Amino acid sequence: MNRTEGRGRAYTRRMSQNAPAAVALTMEEWASLSEEESGEFVAGFLEEEEVPDLAHELVVVWLTATLRAWLAARGGFVFGSEAKFAVMPSRGRKPDASVYFPGRTGLPRHGVVRIPPDVMIEVLSEGPRDARRDRIDKPDEYAAFGVPWYWLFDPVGRTFEAFELGADGRYVRALAAAVGKVNVPGCEGLVLDLDAVWSEIDRLEE
Repeated sequence: MNRTEGRGRAYTRRMSQNAPAAVALTMEEWASLSEEESGEFVAGFLEEEEVPDLAHELVVVWLTATLRAWLAARGGFVFGSEAKFAVMPSRGRKPDASVYFPGRTGLPRHGVVRIPPDVMIEVLSEGPRDARRDRIDKPDEYAAFGVPWYWLFDPVGRTFEAFELGADGRYVRALAAAVGKVNVPGCEGLVLDLDAVWSEIDRLEE
């Protein structure tokens, strides 16, 4: 068993025993953890991730499929929720999806990603802690990382918001929509059919 696996197992064991302390990790050790050791990297420790429901996962899958179809003829990449980004020296995040526009190069095949994508995407969960993290903590971190666009989808409120990074290093809302087909700013030719994704959630609830 290597050092990283030992740390990960020790962390899991302590969490299961409701221990007050956790095992500290480096950014590189966090990046090397297996999928079984889930969590984001905050100030040297694993922070518990949101617990997504089926509506959350439906929106993520719909989004990545739509973005993949849009990028297919253009190039570029869309990644899912297991991609790990070193957004700040003490912060490692795993967005629900991320997008690199055509022409981006130098992306690592393995390990933590230190190249900011063009779009970071989060799908809100119902818990207040998760909503606070996606609406307050992560925008500040993604802005510091230099991500030009930040998208928020709210499956409960059924809204889509797109924020653009301003010259002052803060996000400004460029679009807010709830229904219909919307042309997404900063993504020429990309149209999101919000009614379609909300209908999928309706069908799930039925």
